[in-house]
Amino acid sequence: MTQEMPQQHTPETFAAWLRETMLRRGYPERGGQKKFAQDAGISAPTVSRLLRADGLPDTRTLERLAEVLRVPLPEILVRAGVVKEEDLAKLRPINPNPISPRQAAAELGITSPEGIEAFERMVSGLRAIETNDRRASG
Repeated sequence: MTQEMPQQHTPETFAAWLRETMLRRGYPERGGQKKFAQDAGISAPTVSRLLRADGLPDTRTLERLAEVLRVPLPEILVRAGVVKEEDLAKLRPINPNPISPRQAAAELGITSPEGIEAFERMVSGLRAIETNDRRASG
């Protein structure tokens, strides 16, 4: 995370953090809320409500805040009290590169050469079906 975070995250701590971060990102207290709301693609009343600690936003709003404030989404989720920081460490990161059928077989505990070969054939067959289905519906 970008800076030390308190253990207990409440609407009040989120509001204080949001106000401070908006100021650091060039959104002054006077007039900055409206510009921030426009930049984030959310309503000015939503920003006002967040700064008054009147509830917490949904995850879509948090995504938009993360983009505009240039803060990693996981940090905002923690600060908003949606997830605990220690829970983030338990999450398995999403790999943008899919694993191979051989790797998938290993993760599933398929270790015999015959089992791996059968698994690879099955995956190949399923991929062919998916490709045909996409062509037929496209």
